[in-house]
Amino acid sequence: MIVEISQEEANELTDRIAKFLVERKMAAPAIMGIESLKPLNFLGSQVMYFVGPFAELIFNADEYQRFAALIEKDEYIEMLLKKIERLDHEMYWEEREQARVMRKRRMNRIKKFFKKIFSK
Repeated sequence: MIVEISQEEANELTDRIAKFLVERKMAAPAIMGIESLKPLNFLGSQVMYFVGPFAELIFNADEYQRFAALIEKDEYIEMLLKKIERLDHEMYWEEREQARVMRKRRMNRIKKFFKKIFSK
């Protein structure tokens, strides 16, 4: 049973988790969920160890144990949050900027329309 992981393993695992979440555009819900449950990360890892024998029937045993060891430490949770935020910003910044410009144009058209109507 894996109860500790090295910094390199944690780095690789957090990269994979962050990429998985960001590619599916789940960064915001993931960050919110992780932040809200951050005080319970140690308890969550212990629960994962407890249900491990049953969960390992469904999931890859090695990966499951590494993830349980990862969420046990606060520093790895912070690392995961930072990677999710950074990767989300890198991948979708341009898309969000274009959407912001389109919202602004739409709002300007609406304002222009109402000025036209009420200025008469």
